[in-house]
Amino acid sequence: MKEHNALKQVAEMARIADSYVSAWGDEATVSDDTIRRLLASLGYDTTNDQTLLASAQKKHKKDVLDPVLVISEGDAVEVPLYLGVSARESEFNWRIETEQGEVLEGYLQSQIVRDERAEGGPLVFALPSGLAWGYHTLLVTRKRRKAPYTMTLIITPRACFKQPALVQGKKLWGPSIQLYTLRTQHNWGMGDFGDLKQLVADIASRGGDFVGLNPIHSLFPANPEGASPYSPSSRRWLNILYIDVSSVPEFALSAEAQQQVGSQDFQQRLQKVRETHWVNYTEVAELKMSVLPLLFNEFKRRHLDNNTDRARAFLAFVEQGGESLVHQAAFDALHTDLHAQDNQVWGWPVFPEKYRHFDNAAVQKYIEEHRERVHLYMYLQWVADTQINEVQALADEKGMAVGLYRDLAVGVADSGAETWADNGSLVLDASIGAPPDVLGPLGQNWGLPPLNPQTLHATAYDAYIKLLRANMKHCGALRIDHVLGLLRLWWIPKGENATQGAYIYYPVKDMLAILALESHRHQCSVIGEDLGTVPDEIVALLHDAGVHSYKVFFFETSKEDGGFISPTHYAEQSMAALCTHDMPTLRGFWHCDDLKMGREIGLYPDEAQLQELFTDRLKCKQGILNSVDWHGYLPASIGRDAQLVPMDSYLSEALQLHVAAGSSALLSVQLEDWLEMDKPVNIPGTVNEYPNWRRKLSMNLDEIFARDDVNRIATKLTQIRAKASQ
Repeated sequence: MKEHNALKQVAEMARIADSYVSAWGDEATVSDDTIRRLLASLGYDTTNDQTLLASAQKKHKKDVLDPVLVISEGDAVEVPLYLGVSARESEFNWRIETEQGEVLEGYLQSQIVRDERAEGGPLVFALPSGLAWGYHTLLVTRKRRKAPYTMTLIITPRACFKQPALVQGKKLWGPSIQLYTLRTQHNWGMGDFGDLKQLVADIASRGGDFVGLNPIHSLFPANPEGASPYSPSSRRWLNILYIDVSSVPEFALSAEAQQQVGSQDFQQRLQKVRETHWVNYTEVAELKMSVLPLLFNEFKRRHLDNNTDRARAFLAFVEQGGESLVHQAAFDALHTDLHAQDNQVWGWPVFPEKYRHFDNAAVQKYIEEHRERVHLYMYLQWVADTQINEVQALADEKGMAVGLYRDLAVGVADSGAETWADNGSLVLDASIGAPPDVLGPLGQNWGLPPLNPQTLHATAYDAYIKLLRANMKHCGALRIDHVLGLLRLWWIPKGENATQGAYIYYPVKDMLAILALESHRHQCSVIGEDLGTVPDEIVALLHDAGVHSYKVFFFETSKEDGGFISPTHYAEQSMAALCTHDMPTLRGFWHCDDLKMGREIGLYPDEAQLQELFTDRLKCKQGILNSVDWHGYLPASIGRDAQLVPMDSYLSEALQLHVAAGSSALLSVQLEDWLEMDKPVNIPGTVNEYPNWRRKLSMNLDEIFARDDVNRIATKLTQIRAKASQ
């Protein structure tokens, strides 16, 4: 029994839940072995009970002052001091240095709120309220003690920023796209920031107020087939393959680059890679990376060597990027060199030993000896950053209420730049995922190492703040993938399958408060992807923090009779969508292509279970027809029997308008559904069975927006959203 107590006690201190409510509503328990391994991954000594308790005592020993205190505007600022009973209050005074440069000072004695030291608690004192939002420093000095105790004091707004149009209740719409799927006659085989500009102009002129993006985080230039936008190398930097090469200012100046691109061979390769239905990442990367270094040489010659304004803008970007930019650029340069010698080198776990961490001497030596290569990747990050900034500027200029919304992936790959240079912010001995549920009886293991909640608190949330800042740049809204992760994440010990995990809880109130502060600073509203098993306690927290919920039409059914909830009953503070990148397209869903393909690739080994899914799908389709008909959006020409009604442009439009008339502040549509496409962009749970993250749109942007039916639906969406706003 005693062992159990020690383990349970420390698990509680580390906020590891030893049980959880499963997707079937039962209570499921977590094995002791899982708890022990997760404690070890967090740095506890799990050799035996004594060492476990001793290491926990050391880890959780309170300093006189906590490292950080996060306070929402209007709440009392009460600071706990952990002092012995004998410490005299008269020996202490405090000083606040605000981020804005003001200084406030006072004595502790006059501001004591309560003294709980006799019961082993803190001595609590109050600071003046009405401090400005921001990151301030609190210093508490004690007589005869040389150094002051310090704390980061963060004052935040109560809720996230919303654009004036959203505050006024305007109902907005726009497409959510996977950027690489865009086709044009001038891209180099995958959608790029130039195409995005064109799409933004097309949507703005038709009344749309945003364009949603897949995560555009940095991936692996040396290993371009590692294409999942949700397994990035780093979430702080951009995917350089999205650079629109011919729009880089140096391209027009470089005779060498123009000559190469103009050659018959290069033009033929470009034509071929544009025409494929699937993105050929290897070829796209070869084409771009054969020209981009020439542009960097041109940049050095014309700008860096002459210290021009453009050179100074680049150097300012490098300085602002700091260590994190060095990590990214050094990783990409080194990975490219090692991959050229051996194309099996997919990430740093298979680098030669001496190169396996950024801090190693050999890596520092590499950086010194290959300065130019490292600078090339810094230049490419700068070019990408400049190009996406131009897209958002264009959206503003065209009067879009939001402009771009970016997508923040839930984690980083365990083989990329961020983990390679990590110094304790991430837990590399665990990975996050999801416990078993109805759709995935084996659970999910995403292979992404989690942020360490204890380090976050100890470093005043530094890694989290930098992450938000990097992703709120150059956009009007940020979608947070798996926003439930701010409350808790399913941690799986390294090497185990997803059933062997446990929930670890995060300081959700602090993290939401900081999210609100950064959201106001960047004038960036927030959308939280809250699908899946949603614990009750987070629903109100997200709502009060001003985070838009995510409503997918097909999942919004009533608990009572299973019928579809009318979109007019969706929460106003939400984004509604018919389909997402993890689902079949409308046409694919309606014709059960996802189930048929799942059977082909072996996702449904149990034929009886598959037949049940087909039966459910028919019921679901009938329910949709009934609901859309009842609300008056089903044209008379469409049949009312789901067994006989195919998905065509009329039904597709009826469904989109049905959701558009609803109360969600934001409505996301998919270009795939405008084009009646059937193939999905991603099939969750597959790796090699289907070419995920590669399927392009079926026609190029010029053709799409020359179509009458596309222009008709865009016009109708704008009208119906305007009507819903009233």
